[in-house]
Amino acid sequence: MWYQEILDQSNVELAKLKFRGDVAAVYNPLEYARAPYELYLKKYAKNAKRKALLLGMNPGPWGMAQTGIPFGEVAAVRDWLGLEAEVGRPTREHPKRPVEGFACQRSEVSGRRLWGWAAEAFGTPKAFFREYIVINYCPLVFMGETGKNITPDKLPVAERKPLEAICDTMLRAWVEALRPERLVGVGGFAAKRLQTVFPERKAEVGQILHPSPASPLANRGWAPKVDEQLRALGLPVGAGVGPA
Repeated sequence: MWYQEILDQSNVELAKLKFRGDVAAVYNPLEYARAPYELYLKKYAKNAKRKALLLGMNPGPWGMAQTGIPFGEVAAVRDWLGLEAEVGRPTREHPKRPVEGFACQRSEVSGRRLWGWAAEAFGTPKAFFREYIVINYCPLVFMGETGKNITPDKLPVAERKPLEAICDTMLRAWVEALRPERLVGVGGFAAKRLQTVFPERKAEVGQILHPSPASPLANRGWAPKVDEQLRALGLPVGAGVGPA
């Protein structure tokens, strides 16, 4: 399959990286949860042009870290996307952040909001993926000694730069294969990476509010705000519902 080369090469390069300092554990779902991720790509990321690519930052411990799917809240992935496959374990597992795969009982708020919005607005996965595709910029999960999530932008420069070089290359490969008309960052970090990696497409790069519960604005009605932002970008907000 076309995506296997992207995953293989990225995993080879990511395995060379070393993280120290506050990072106590690093998970790579593209390795231990590759089976469900390949199902996602095979079913929903077929090489057909779509309106926009929605780019997240990196996996959350209760989302993609468990299911291998971007914003991969277990119930949404299994019940709406209709995906489930065997998930292994990371080489070094943090005792406070176990990987239980689809048996995980925790719910990722960001994923519940994003896929819940997609289900409400578009009805079916087929209708949603006709317009959009969702991927993450960085496939790695970083955790501190206490299990606290460490986002890529909080890594020391000496560790962040080599990681960004790999993720930039991976992002270019996804965009070349998926051919989206627009590039949309889910949150400021992702939008900035898109602007950096694709300066020639600056006019085609947009941003929507991140669904994280850490965002007070997202906690006051994320979906309506995102509908408004997508309309402003000229993008559809539902099946058969174009921009205002």
